[in-house]
Parts: sequence; structure tokens; C-alpha cells
Amino acid sequence: MTTRASSPVYIQDCGFHSAMGSEHQHIHQCLLGERASNMVRDDDILNTQRSTYVGQVAESLPPLPESLCTYNTRNNRLALSALMQIEPSVKRAIEQYGKQRVAVVVGTSTSGISDGEMAIAHKGQHGKFPDHFHYSQQELGNSSDFVARYFGIEGPCYSISTACSSSGRVFISAKQLLESGIVDAVIVGGVDTACKLTLNGFNGLEALSDQLCRPFDAQRNGINIGESAAFILLSRQPTEIALLGVGDSSDAHHISAPHPEGNGAEQAMSKALKDAGLTPNDIGYINAHGTATPLNDSMESKAIYRLFGQSVPVSSTKPLTGHTLGAASATEAAIAWHLLKYDLPLPKQHCQDKATDIDVSLVESLAKLEGKAILSNSFAFGGNNISLIFGYTHD
Repeated sequence: MTTRASSPVYIQDCGFHSAMGSEHQHIHQCLLGERASNMVRDDDILNTQRSTYVGQVAESLPPLPESLCTYNTRNNRLALSALMQIEPSVKRAIEQYGKQRVAVVVGTSTSGISDGEMAIAHKGQHGKFPDHFHYSQQELGNSSDFVARYFGIEGPCYSISTACSSSGRVFISAKQLLESGIVDAVIVGGVDTACKLTLNGFNGLEALSDQLCRPFDAQRNGINIGESAAFILLSRQPTEIALLGVGDSSDAHHISAPHPEGNGAEQAMSKALKDAGLTPNDIGYINAHGTATPLNDSMESKAIYRLFGQSVPVSSTKPLTGHTLGAASATEAAIAWHLLKYDLPLPKQHCQDKATDIDVSLVESLAKLEGKAILSNSFAFGGNNISLIFGYTHD
């Protein structure tokens, strides 16, 4: 039975830049398997004698305005490359509502750490930090502050950092800000760039793969990390595509491992369905968290199967982008928007040998979305789980 839905929050525009590129044509070609994304082997980033694959942004990034030179980090330049894609829409919202009535909520887990790493290396060699470096560039709030300063926004502005669910929680915050009437529009998104701290941390957890990641495969052995920026403008002004529902949970099973039965994942998906007023039959595709670690893929499969059986096609797009950490939810929200906006076929799961512990129906052939909505999962350390539902606002 369909439950009572909360009011949808409408997507006005979307900007996106990842290892798939930033041009819509390139993104679509990658999603269709017609073009390889920039998943590259890196032999130098790890402190051990190992190689790994990283989803790198290949294109040059735009310079920041001189007035914002104190925010000049790779993370903010990557953010700007996505923000410029939605800049006309943001400016219209500011003109319509006023700069005090627009909010900024950004998810990140690295902020400017990669620049901090280079600054420390510079100090070791030259005895001082570079003149352009300031410790504030590494602060998590630096990302949201930059976005607000760039657009001259004076509404609520903050960053969220809950590891790999960071940019999923921004959608929950934005929905609450809009429903409360505090603001009329919100720029939400996530941005993370590759840095040695994060990659070596995951390597220390033995979660990093030395090959291209293989979600749901019998031979899966870990994640690839990627960098990405994805920003979406939300408001109550009706459009064709909306954030229909949100769900979260915190199972707190273990600091770095998910609950083996996927209890928290199931709870987050159930809450998102309830919030959207939808049933499992309304979901036409699930973009899984699908990290390609043995524990995550197994528990997520169990949780999806309990709710949806094998009726809904599932795939993970992390082989195309890498796991973009704090930007993962926003990255996959942007992918969902592209699928809906341009009526693209569902991304295939190129699974050479589907694991026996995976019970869900994977997207293994060319197929279009059946159903009005896409559910996207993001799960983080500590059992911090987020499920988002995006879909059409017409039947």
C-alpha cells in the first residue's frame, strides 16, 4: 500500500565532473559503455609497494577568481568546474528569492587535504609553507564557504562530513531547510579529490583493490577511489525531476564494517520509500553503493533482496567513477539525474562471474528504466546509511 508522501523537492539543474568527464556527451558515452572513463593505474600514491586504480579527473580545472585566491585548492577548483555548469540557474534563483533565501550544503571528506600534503612536503624541502597555503584550506567547512562566497550567498551555509554518506545527508538537510520555510532554494552537492591520506588509509584497512573494482563479482577484492564534484540546485518550484524521498539510519555495528545482514541498509531504503509514498514496485532501478568489497556487496544484496526480491534491476557505477568518498552520494545523484533527464539505458554491471552470495537482479543487458523512480544507496563508516529516491513528477 502506498504511504503518505512528503512533498517532493524539485531539481532545477545539475553540474557534474568526474572520471567520466564533464561534457554531457562524454558522461553518456561512459554510462552506455561506449567510452572508457579515466580509471588509471597509479604506482606512486601508496606508501607500500602496491599499485591501485584511481578515478581521476582528466580535464584542466578552471582558476578561481582573484578575489577568492585564499580558497585556491584543487578541491575548490574541481567544485567550480561543476558549479559553472549551473551558474545561470543559481543566479536566477538569487534574483528570484534573494541571496539570504538561498542555502549551501556540501558534503566532503577530504576538502583541501591534498594541497596540505603538498604544502608539508614544500616545508620539508624549503623550511616554510608556500605563501599561498593556509591551514583553513583543509577545513571541511572550506568547501561550503567557497561556494557561498563565489555566488555571494548569505543564507545558511555548512558542510557535512559523515564519510561516504556525506553528500547524501546534504539532500536530507536541504529538504528540511525547504520544508521549514527557512530558504527557498538550496545548492547541494559533494566534492572530494584524491589524496595520499585517504588512499593509504583505505590501503591500511586492506579495502583497496590493485585492479579495477568488480562489484558483485565472485573475485571482488576491494574499492577504487575516485575524485568528483556534483552540485544540484533544489527548490519547491515544480520541474519534471524531483527528489521524491530520503531515508537514513545509523546501525553502528562496527566503525568500518557494515552490519553483515544489511539491517541498517534495509531501514534506510524502507524510510526513503515511506518518505516518497512509494512501494517497491515503483522503483525501476537501484544504483547500489556497490563498493566491490566482500562485506558491503553481500550485505547490500541481502537488504535489497528482502525489500525488492529480484524484481528491480541493480548495478553499481563505481567502476566508472571510483568510490568518490564524501562526494559519492552526489555523484550518483547526478548519474540518476542524467538517466532520468535524457532517458538513458540503465548502466550495465559488467560482472564476469556473479558471486553466489549476490541474490539481486543485476543489469547485464541493455534496458530502459521501468517505473517512475531510481533509488540510490550510500553507506559509510559507523553504519551511517543514506538512501535517496529520484524520479519523475508525472505518472
